[in-house]
Amino acid sequence: MAAIAEAEVRAALAGITDPRSGTDIIARNMVSGLVIKDRNVGFAIEIDPADGEAMEPVRQAAEAAVRALPGVSSVTAVLTAHNNAPAAQRAAPPQAAAPQEKRDLAPDVKWIVAVASGKGGVGKSTTAANLALALAGLGLDIGLLDADIYGPSMPRMLGIKGKPQPLPDKRIAPMENYGIKAMSIGFLVDEETPMIWRGPMVMGALEQMLRDVEWGALDILVVDMPPGTGDAQLTMAQRVPLAGAVIVSTPQDIALLDARKGLNMFKKVDVPVLGIVENMSTFVCPNCGHQTDIFGHGGARAEAERLGCDFLGEIPLEMAIRVTSDAGKPIVIDQPDSPYAAAYRAIAAAVVAKLTGEPARAAPQIIVD
Repeated sequence: MAAIAEAEVRAALAGITDPRSGTDIIARNMVSGLVIKDRNVGFAIEIDPADGEAMEPVRQAAEAAVRALPGVSSVTAVLTAHNNAPAAQRAAPPQAAAPQEKRDLAPDVKWIVAVASGKGGVGKSTTAANLALALAGLGLDIGLLDADIYGPSMPRMLGIKGKPQPLPDKRIAPMENYGIKAMSIGFLVDEETPMIWRGPMVMGALEQMLRDVEWGALDILVVDMPPGTGDAQLTMAQRVPLAGAVIVSTPQDIALLDARKGLNMFKKVDVPVLGIVENMSTFVCPNCGHQTDIFGHGGARAEAERLGCDFLGEIPLEMAIRVTSDAGKPIVIDQPDSPYAAAYRAIAAAVVAKLTGEPARAAPQIIVD
């Protein structure tokens, strides 16, 4: 099949009229950030922020026009403030979606759980992958959404290659491995291709991966959130019907400070915090067995007590966890009988207990012989 040409996309968009001016959106230079990757198309329509509601039909019409082109399997069209808008308007915080609008995203998923961190480098994605696999090991139907558009890691962590297949209804089939369904922007672009997208386009892509992916009936959809507490994270927390959030932190003070920011962000948008996980909790030398608290130890447990939320468990700084994740076979799958896999399963059980209202289990202790 021939590649989709940018000229074809622009020609289709030239048929969409801006109701304010009576001129098509291409002639008015309203289309920006056009990205074409294989059969997937994304673009933004620059508007005045005050016209957001009135321009929504234009966005829908533009999306439909491009989707109708031969060879196109998915389209992400978003509205964004035009470049001449005042900075204060462009930076205005996104408004929370209405309850019904939220439920249009992954409507057959019982619970959507965010795995988040206040900063990068704390092992959030490794935790999300192993948590999802541990939940599946409990007999639940699980999906995993990689919401880190700028740094997707799930294709490699889950050992999945290839691209999602389009379905007859213009939706996309999720990828699958190890008994869970998964979706990531990393399935749609090359691993080394940078995503140079504005915030609204990122959110549009995330909403599409929730709305237009055929997730089916799932017990839990685990969302590997982008690190930090910026616009993308806040918008995700507001627009997605999250049942709760799991905060991942390392024990040292600076990481706990950022974790506290993440926790407070979810509280501000009324998303329950299910608990905190302390990752890289301690290091046990594989040669002599000596235990060293490289990043400290127990800080996340103490922080959970201080903030009045649950401590879900601790995961050690263990080479096997890193090696298995890099190899595309996380430790819950590669070494299911290890104490590290057991720790992830205990955290998974605690998460389920929080979601169902059952008594939470005590956090596990890692014992390495």
